[in-house]
This record gives sequence, C-alpha cells and structure tokens, in this order.
Amino acid sequence: MKTKFEDLEIFQLSEKLADAIWVMAISWDSFAKNTVGTQIVNAADGVGSSIAEGSGKGSYRDFRRYVKISRGSLYETKYWLRRTVARKLISQQEIKNIKPLMDELLPKINAFIKYLDSIINKEK
Repeated sequence: MKTKFEDLEIFQLSEKLADAIWVMAISWDSFAKNTVGTQIVNAADGVGSSIAEGSGKGSYRDFRRYVKISRGSLYETKYWLRRTVARKLISQQEIKNIKPLMDELLPKINAFIKYLDSIINKEK
C-alpha cells in the first residue's frame, strides 16, 4: 500500500474543515467551548485523523475501515453543527463558510471508499 495521506484530497479538505470549526469555536464563551465546542472540534478533527491513521495500518481493508470511521466523524460534525445553530452559537454567514466544505467532503469520502472497495475486490 503506497498511499501518502497528505496527498489525498479528502485529507486536505478534512483539514480545512477542522480548521474552520476551530476558528468558529475558539471565540465562544467558556461554557459553550467546554460543551458543544469540545464535541464539534473533536468530531471535525476525527475526520482527518482517521484518514491518517487508516493509511498507516498497512492494508487496504484496514484503510477502508478507518475511512468509514472518518465518514462517521463527518456525520457527527454535521450533528454538532446543527446544535450550534439551534443554540444560536453561530451566524448564518459562518454556516455558509462551513457547510460547502462538508457538502464537498462527503461524496469524496464515499467515492474513496468505493475506490478502496475496488482494490480490495481485485485482491480476492
């Protein structure tokens, strides 16, 4: 397996998402930071960290499993983003900055999973 995770578009997008979430949450008051902020930052960081970890596992099957975990972290990030809106922690402009990243990332993660599936199926 010769995949350098830093070169993957899904990893690069996940870093942009994690950084955007961090910038958003860092300005909140301490209660919001310590509750919703911690959750959404951890979820967003989990998207990229799972891709990185999976790439180092040594097999395409393990890599696929971790990319699926990454996708789960993206869904968790979406959940927490909805909570930030409901709790009036972010503005509509902040949503407009973050949502397109998430909307772009999900189909690319799904496509990468299908790509890994095709490699795994060839190995059989």
